[in-house]
Amino acid sequence: MIAGIDPHTLLPTAKGESSSQGLNAAQPKEKKDLVFVNIGPSHPATHGTLRALCALDGETIVAAVTEIGYLHRGFEKDTEVHTFQQCIPYTDRLNYVSAIMNNVGFCKAVERMLAIQVPERALYIRVITCELNRIIDHLVCAGANLVDIGALTNFWYSFNVREKVYNILEKLCGARLTSSYMRIGGLSRDVYPAFEDEVIAVLKEIRKGVQDVKKLISTNRIFLDRARDICVISGEKAIQYGWTGPTLRASGVEYDLRRAEPYYHYEDFKFDVPIGTIGDVYDRIFIRFYEIDESIHIIEQALRKLPGGPVMTDDKRVALPPKQQTYGNIEGLMNHFKIIMHGICPEPGEIYDATEAANGELGFTIVSDGSKNPYRIKCRPPCFMNFAAYHEMIEGVIIADAVANLGSINIIAGELDR
Repeated sequence: MIAGIDPHTLLPTAKGESSSQGLNAAQPKEKKDLVFVNIGPSHPATHGTLRALCALDGETIVAAVTEIGYLHRGFEKDTEVHTFQQCIPYTDRLNYVSAIMNNVGFCKAVERMLAIQVPERALYIRVITCELNRIIDHLVCAGANLVDIGALTNFWYSFNVREKVYNILEKLCGARLTSSYMRIGGLSRDVYPAFEDEVIAVLKEIRKGVQDVKKLISTNRIFLDRARDICVISGEKAIQYGWTGPTLRASGVEYDLRRAEPYYHYEDFKFDVPIGTIGDVYDRIFIRFYEIDESIHIIEQALRKLPGGPVMTDDKRVALPPKQQTYGNIEGLMNHFKIIMHGICPEPGEIYDATEAANGELGFTIVSDGSKNPYRIKCRPPCFMNFAAYHEMIEGVIIADAVANLGSINIIAGELDR
């Protein structure tokens, strides 16, 4: 039940009239023949398995009730029967558009629980790969959102360069979409020899692709009419709903965890935090274009500062020994046996840690009972808070505007319905 509305009261009665306790309760003086329409859960415009039950007066949405629970991945429950290391591939499937950022968020929380210091080289590579993932996430969001509005050409400008980033990620970790590149204590492997040159080259293409898209839409009357002053949400209301990330910043609130609670040397990088003006669909699209530019600046700085050294901690609680030690001496063999058979076992306790993911604050609460499996994991996905406001944002607009708005808040079903 959302906003005090019981979805069961929204169904028409046997005579085809709506219940007086449902959506029509807001108009007691004027009786209207409303049409009830399901948007989703199986529809291309919903960007995932979610549902909005809308009461329509013509094409105008008088009221709406939103619902999740169709995907039911069960991420949080699955983690209870897997070791900490085995949980990493499950995090890939949260926001699978920027999978590495989920890896980093989870590993960072476990590392904090274990008080492990990650090598400097691994930290900088995490920053580079996370910002690359932020870029491709924003490209997907803006590109698909523009398709929803009717601008197909822009989609190819954003997706062509996105595929080139995936080529780099595939060389880096052997997978394109769901990477499982991170390890508790560092990385699964170091970057390949041509990594830096290829990243610099693809950043130039990304910058050009974004400029081309902005040229196509910045003065396009159809786009402006479809995006400006549509589904506005104020900064105050966004905070009340718990919004973070680009959607919050589009409403004029300058809040970014990379600045508010810096980690991985973000305090040493020079970058701006773009903010919007009124929090409409236009702001939510363009804020992502501006953030792509800032991510490019961060990556360029991180590449210049990238130090040498190992990419995995030597802490024996989490790190497998080198093969020669495993095969060559009893200490290495015992260490290997302990990690494989007994797993990573943090001390009993509870911790919450968060990172600035592509859609906002991605947090993990981890409860350990001292065993190799987490006792409890609770994920705080930014998509969930965004979608909580959706029903209120679309009341009073037409269906086409609701579709444009849904793309602008960038709902990823794997993260939403975890």
